[in-house]
Amino acid sequence: MGGRVGEWDGKAGTRNPMTIPITTEVHVLDDAEAPRWDRFVGARPEASFFHWSAWKRVIEESFRHPAYFLYAERAGEICGVLPLVHLNSRLFSNGLISLPFCVAGGALGADDAALQALDRRAEALLTELGADFLEYRSPPQLHDASQDGWVRKDNLYANFARDLEADEDANLKAIPRKQRAVVRKALKSDLGYRIDADTDAFYRLYALNQRNLGTPVPPKAYFRNLKAAFGEDCEVLTVTDGDRPIASVMSFYFRGTVMPYFTGGLPEARRLGANDLMYWRLMRHAVGRGAARFDFGRSKAGTGPYAFKKNWGFEPVPLVYEYRLRDGHAIPDVNPLNPKYQLFIKLWQRLPLSVANLIGPYILRNIG
Repeated sequence: MGGRVGEWDGKAGTRNPMTIPITTEVHVLDDAEAPRWDRFVGARPEASFFHWSAWKRVIEESFRHPAYFLYAERAGEICGVLPLVHLNSRLFSNGLISLPFCVAGGALGADDAALQALDRRAEALLTELGADFLEYRSPPQLHDASQDGWVRKDNLYANFARDLEADEDANLKAIPRKQRAVVRKALKSDLGYRIDADTDAFYRLYALNQRNLGTPVPPKAYFRNLKAAFGEDCEVLTVTDGDRPIASVMSFYFRGTVMPYFTGGLPEARRLGANDLMYWRLMRHAVGRGAARFDFGRSKAGTGPYAFKKNWGFEPVPLVYEYRLRDGHAIPDVNPLNPKYQLFIKLWQRLPLSVANLIGPYILRNIG
């Protein structure tokens, strides 16, 4: 697995090649190896923000799920990584996912041998834990479509991203005319914005927004943990009406790209143009930070956010999810568009906010 090295054959200055196999071993990450993991991720051009080792700690501390961050090692060097988390829910699904609560994941490998070693260990872990499926979210390296045991799903989510213009006028003109008029109107309003040092105002707006959408909210600690783990690469921008926060976005920064990841707002934010202003201010603020690309993130086809991002001039790119199914289990279908969840969504929208915030984290932790 992974090649061979030579050994001395007794003649000065010569080697006898292809005699000692170089094995590829797979280990579970511990804190001591995290810097090595991150050096490998930092060197891989296909890596995503969601491959950093800090996600292990964030998810374990925020949701109490066991994380199995696997790394392949050969000749003392890391040659592949695969972040996995086990979600085992009676209500939803029982799977090993790379990576829950994230839009991307899957294995990174320096070569096929590393990728295959990680796959084999993940498949063995699937059996050991009694999980129903492996899920790789928008993996950077796809399996051969004909490979036995793996199936794909690419009709649920699409991602939206494009380059940012350094010049403000050019960036504005890159927005389609109708949406550009909305942004110009918002710019003439009295709304302000700020960069928040903490996540408190953001969380209040996000929790309200999630309740109104009929979606359980994560625990407040999750956002504090994200900020603590990623520092300046996790930033909150809040739009204000006077001193009152009315819309807010938590964004991630990775390799010159800004990713608005979580958003929330008051019901009147849309009418006031606060959401449009929020994204425009984020674009310009990100350019000031050196970002050259805006990743609007994933949205489900046929939803309001999907149409909203298209209105901004972003083109959808389908995301591919890959699954290894055990014992004939079906691909999980845990998403708000599934008809069987419609009654739950309608009931959740009627809950008092305090109740939704209290019980939401216990439900959301099992959805991922």
